[in-house]
Amino acid sequence: MHRSLAAAAAGSLLALAVVAPAAAVIVDDPIVDSADDAALAIAPVGTHDTGIFDESAAEIVVHYTAGQRTLVVNAQRGAVDILDASDPTAPSHVSEITAEGTEVADGSSIPAGAVANSVAVREDGLAVVAVEAPNKTDEGWLLFADVREVEPTILGAVTVGALPDSVVLSEDGTYAVIANEGEPAEDYSVDPEGSIGIVTLPDDVAAADQSQYRAADFHAFEGDVLPEGVRIYGGRGDAGTGTPERPVSENLEPEYSTVIGGRAYTTLQEANALAITDLESATVERIVPLETTDLRDVAFDVSDRDDAINRQNWPVTAFRAPDTIKSTEIGGRSYLFTADEGDLRDWDAYSEEARIKDFSDDDIAPLCESVADGTGLTLDELTEDENLGRLTATVADGLSADGACYEEIHVSGSRSFSILDEDGAEVYNSGSLFEEITSEVHPDFFNSNHSESNFDGRSDDKGPEPEAIEVGAIGDRTYAFIGFERTSGFVTMDVTDPRSPEYVTYVNNRDFSVSGEDDPSAFAGAGDLGPESITFVPGADAPGTADGSVADAMLIVGNEVSGTTTYYSVEDLLAEDPQPTEEPTGEPTDDPTADPTADPTDDATEEPSAEPTDEPTGAPTDDPREDDDEGGSGDDDGRGDGDERLPRTGATIATALTVGALLVGGGVSALVIARRRAL
Repeated sequence: MHRSLAAAAAGSLLALAVVAPAAAVIVDDPIVDSADDAALAIAPVGTHDTGIFDESAAEIVVHYTAGQRTLVVNAQRGAVDILDASDPTAPSHVSEITAEGTEVADGSSIPAGAVANSVAVREDGLAVVAVEAPNKTDEGWLLFADVREVEPTILGAVTVGALPDSVVLSEDGTYAVIANEGEPAEDYSVDPEGSIGIVTLPDDVAAADQSQYRAADFHAFEGDVLPEGVRIYGGRGDAGTGTPERPVSENLEPEYSTVIGGRAYTTLQEANALAITDLESATVERIVPLETTDLRDVAFDVSDRDDAINRQNWPVTAFRAPDTIKSTEIGGRSYLFTADEGDLRDWDAYSEEARIKDFSDDDIAPLCESVADGTGLTLDELTEDENLGRLTATVADGLSADGACYEEIHVSGSRSFSILDEDGAEVYNSGSLFEEITSEVHPDFFNSNHSESNFDGRSDDKGPEPEAIEVGAIGDRTYAFIGFERTSGFVTMDVTDPRSPEYVTYVNNRDFSVSGEDDPSAFAGAGDLGPESITFVPGADAPGTADGSVADAMLIVGNEVSGTTTYYSVEDLLAEDPQPTEEPTGEPTDDPTADPTADPTDDATEEPSAEPTDEPTGAPTDDPREDDDEGGSGDDDGRGDGDERLPRTGATIATALTVGALLVGGGVSALVIARRRAL
């Protein structure tokens, strides 16, 4: 019989039982690295493999609890795969939603070649699918399906904006929110306006009609009313293909949304901004410019030609440029969580991408001599391959007023995740934490690409590249799960105190010894590559395993490069932790609910400190990224800085391996692997 994740009690070794069904693609040695006394134990338990590699065959995933089925966007086939997840150790494909031929409210039908981009499902079984037209600059559709039965029933569709890239539902299921990205044609002959589509959904499982669709546009932000800091560039004017009537509306390209109450919050990735939309009136109320990361304070490895893990400070500014956004309520307040992936425009008629060493070539202005000030290097030295020369930057920002040279270097993507308040103001950014973790856990494959296992391969462009993000509550703690598109795997952070998150664990179901760059068939043994989305299933809704075991929660990850959908069991170690009996008063000595900054893994019998644990500034009191080595100066916002190494309990990582002999089917053994890390 299959077994779910086995977890040790608090204070003992973190043990993760990884069961590999015969048809799954769980690697022999999944990477599991955890903080000392981590509150969660996470491990892969089952995988569905499409057998389609590097073709976006598993992207957005959502879970329909009532049927214990997972809906997975298979962009390669232009469909939504439906998986039976009643036993997550052996998920199987049972049906699919196809868009072609679906009747649209105006009497037309969705043609062949349409592409499913995103899917969401309501508790009652109403599924909605964002469908892109064969010509991406044409209007797309929102398709409706009834998934209460194994074989879905297609209910119809309505027309929405150009390139509907994502769809999410309001918590009460009243609205579907579509990010109509409106990307241009390669030659900029057409550049559709971006918009936030809003569909008022029927109360029952039925298709909406066209009158229930409204588009929140950006017309009110044309001209001088656009807030300073919102990036508007690279439109038809810059491409030399025409002067649009509404350049801002054409330029803004909505990416991903989340809903809080009656408002949608949508990332405008290339613009490094956030749109806040009132759902009832279908009006964009505000556009909020997002923060940037100054690499003078936060250290990254920016070269794939320095033959080393070399996180240093540089005269570079990184736009957050988030992709996925999620939201949750913590302590009675709502917060937004973003995966700060970064993206640059690179079309045939206009491209903003250039390596630093190529500035001054191909009609690009050179860097100003002042860029090297304070670095201890000459400008020529600064732009060598082992320094900034290989870094991919934008030519759309930083040019001096006279156009003679670039006074500043800007890149897109801050290699981090951020937490914002409901107004869009940043309360936390993880800085260089992700590069710190991955550099220590698998140093031989630091900043590896997804399609090829290599060392340092993505240091010159977005590093591990945070792409997916999800949030969920387990017990009285709240966690964020951030997936890395290039390195693969995901990090779990305890965000119960949003101003001072704590690292919990990093899990990567990838075998770096397998590389498929030259032979795509080799991907079959590589595990999971390129996580595109993560969905959290609470314990009460999570499917059980064949032997009846049920996890405290489950994570489902769609991996676009490997074409796999992987299920992870999440065990709450705090729930298994026996309470101390020595205290005669019966009063808890460490109540994590009394203080949001309390460490949930603190020994319950430890003497309380006389010093307060929370600073009035909201800065973390025990920053795992405290500067204990040479590098940038520390900040009070919890960001990593400098080229420091992570603190340890003792001199080295305490690593333990426990191998069990579980039988799967005809005798496949299971591996129990554990690694501990004090952070």
